Amino acid sequence: MSPEQVLDMAKLSITTLLTIAAPLMLVALVVGLLIALFQALTSIQEMTLTFVPKILLVFIALAFMMPFMAAQLNDLFSEITYQIMASGA
Repeated sequence: MSPEQVLDMAKLSITTLLTIAAPLMLVALVVGLLIALFQALTSIQEMTLTFVPKILLVFIALAFMMPFMAAQLNDLFSEITYQIMASGA
């Protein structure tokens, strides 16, 4: 394999990682901001209030996003396998 092919595969892997992780991170960010706003407005400073809803909503988002994530990983694996087979022939 040439260095260019290795860099292309690394770029594809990083792009796939960001594509997979971004929706879950956005859910965690939005939930965290909403909880922080709620805490600021009500003066409730309970530490567990920030973690439990965030964990639950990220888990729900993960359950809904799992088919998309699996498809992205499958595409990445297929592309990497194709590149390895093509360079070896």
